[in-house]
Amino acid sequence: MSLLSDGKRIFNEELQKHADHIRHQLAMGIKKPYKEVVDVSSADGQRTGMAPITFVRQVLATCLYPDLLLDDTLPVDVRQRAERMLKRCDGGSVGAYSESCGLKSVLVSVANFISRRDGGLASDPKNIFISTGSQRGLMIIMKLLAWGSGQTQPAVMIPEPHPHTLPRLLEDAGLAALPYNLQEKRGWTWEKDELQRVIQASRGRCNPRAIYISNPGDPTGHVQDRNTIQDVIRFAAEENLLLLVDEVYQDCVFGKDCTFLSYKRVLFEMDPMYSGSVKMASLNSLSNGTLGECGMRVGYMELVNFDAAVLPFVEVLLTGDISPPVIGQIGLDVMADPPCPGEPSHSRYMQEFLSCENTLRQNVERGRTLLNLLPGVYCPPVMGGVYLNTHLTLPKAMGRSAGPLYCGRLLEEEGVCVGLGECVCDDHSATGSCWHIRICVLMPPYKMEDLLSRLGSFHLRFLQQPTQSQNGTL
Repeated sequence: MSLLSDGKRIFNEELQKHADHIRHQLAMGIKKPYKEVVDVSSADGQRTGMAPITFVRQVLATCLYPDLLLDDTLPVDVRQRAERMLKRCDGGSVGAYSESCGLKSVLVSVANFISRRDGGLASDPKNIFISTGSQRGLMIIMKLLAWGSGQTQPAVMIPEPHPHTLPRLLEDAGLAALPYNLQEKRGWTWEKDELQRVIQASRGRCNPRAIYISNPGDPTGHVQDRNTIQDVIRFAAEENLLLLVDEVYQDCVFGKDCTFLSYKRVLFEMDPMYSGSVKMASLNSLSNGTLGECGMRVGYMELVNFDAAVLPFVEVLLTGDISPPVIGQIGLDVMADPPCPGEPSHSRYMQEFLSCENTLRQNVERGRTLLNLLPGVYCPPVMGGVYLNTHLTLPKAMGRSAGPLYCGRLLEEEGVCVGLGECVCDDHSATGSCWHIRICVLMPPYKMEDLLSRLGSFHLRFLQQPTQSQNGTL
């Protein structure tokens, strides 16, 4: 594969394929300088060794094998939760289909979770949809945006940097992407002038219908404060844009004096001219954050200020080809309604939850400290999320192929697969070839040390050969 593929997205997809090829080679006994490939390009903590939350797995195991209801070695609240969930499944079995948009009891649990999170603000289960991952819910809303758009292609404003899965979703839905640049030097803040510039430049070319926000930022790790959220809401109201709010890392906020505020809560604490009119779809997932149950493929979406007539269309699109897996819904129920103080499993649940949170915080601090010691590397502060979105300045002589060449060799020589994104900066031509590499730090500390050791030794070795051929292959 040429390292100079068409676009960063295609390169990253091909890099993933080559990582799989190397895994196969290792399994066949082919010798490499390393024993395993470490893929830190996406947020899959259990793939990199993070342990699952015990209570989640105990409840799931009991639901899958109900004979465990008679096993008194399991905590009583585990068995009570499993028995309660089984009673809500048709036939008392997780092997039966659920309602099209999710078990009613899980929808209620999610609504109660949202209400507690937002200081008692009401949440209606009728406006909540359980899907096979948050990406599925996002795709459905994008398809609705594409309907009835006329001759002008509908578009969504997206941040730069953005989640690596976003461009493919937009493409599949038939929507144009309108990137707006976040200001890296000012903590990944957004500026209204930049948003207005993008809107003005789109006139006559496409029809902006929504603005996408991730908070905490993916992959930037910034956490928006109340004033920023209010400004974004006002901008959406002025331009009649739907808010697409990705909040899947809401339980991963660890920056000093940082607090997660949901867009819904801020919206409903604003003037009625906003709270009663601005439409919003907010998304969360069991896959991301502290629980990290990616393989269960379940998330939820809450729609705010949508016309009631639209909701049936959402349900039809969401369930047209697949209904959410029941096992994933049970995991989602635990996320929304974890063990309470005084229950037998509460202490262990909180211990494991906080341990994961502390590991994430420590890995961020350790990663930033060591990466910022490397020449040409700057890792800005991270307030939340699971990524280090690291700024990489490579020798100017290597030109526009420097980033792909760096990532390809890092994978081949050290077995480390990172995500690649090009940097947007004013002094690009003066300082050299600027890129971002995306590194997920949701892993045990010893693996983080191994990752940093591999990455550090490679980086120094790479810089010693700045004139190497730019046409390397994977």
